[in-house]
Amino acid sequence: MSEIGFIGLGRMGQSMALNMARKGFKLAIYDIKDDAMKPFLEFNNCRQASNANDTIKYGTIIITVLPGPAEVEEVILAKGGVLDTMPKGTLLMDMSTVLPETTDKIAKAAKLRGCFFVDAPIGRLAQHADSGESLFMVGAEDEAFETIKPALEAMGTTILRCGGPGTGTRTKLINNYLVLSSVQMNSEAIALTQRFGLDLETTLSVIHGTTATNGQLKINFASKVFKNDIEPGFSIDLAHKDMSLIIESANKGKIPMPIAASTRESMSLARANGWGSKDFSALADFWCEMSKVKKARL
Repeated sequence: MSEIGFIGLGRMGQSMALNMARKGFKLAIYDIKDDAMKPFLEFNNCRQASNANDTIKYGTIIITVLPGPAEVEEVILAKGGVLDTMPKGTLLMDMSTVLPETTDKIAKAAKLRGCFFVDAPIGRLAQHADSGESLFMVGAEDEAFETIKPALEAMGTTILRCGGPGTGTRTKLINNYLVLSSVQMNSEAIALTQRFGLDLETTLSVIHGTTATNGQLKINFASKVFKNDIEPGFSIDLAHKDMSLIIESANKGKIPMPIAASTRESMSLARANGWGSKDFSALADFWCEMSKVKKARL
């Protein structure tokens, strides 16, 4: 088995790469933070690359999981970057959440170089990445999809092919628009629950028994902020970035999205008050604090 290069060992990337390592994949891992590579020292099948380009030294597949469009373009498209190092026939899979234009630019550049490109943004939460239960929205041509499928199966349980290159990224923006807007609505509702002095557990039982229910409130809030855990699985800073991508894409398509704009500015307010590094479910705490009511805890 040849090496698979893996660049970006943040909260999600590290967990997914570790799942691949545990299942016997040979990896060349790299992150700009040395500490992020330490968990891989116990694996004989993992090599710590000296830089991003070094990850492609002994293989034909490279995976990137990076914070956003700027980092993706810098690592992949910059002069002397990863794409310049990739031999003809190499497959590049970017799993970052970026603008459609970023994905399209990389897909075009990879094709001109005689390489394959797959965009496969990540669905579900950080806890699912930990347990190998992530969902992937995949944009790929037939041959590339079959090549990368075993790696995706090692990292998650649900692989949904959305179409050709670029469709995964576009699907992710739709998905995250609904996720992030739900977080904002949940946060306002929880603050109002606290203002009314209602019992949280009873109120949640009512909500989850009607059509008001949604996954963020039922799953994410219940396992994070309601348990007094606001350490980032997915930070407010990253949520703000994703909502900005959603709004920018909508603006280019002349699609008005007032709730999206309002949600982003809510996150801007939270960031301005020092909450950016907290989990996005912590918006519930932020809105309770803004409303001067007690934080909701189970």
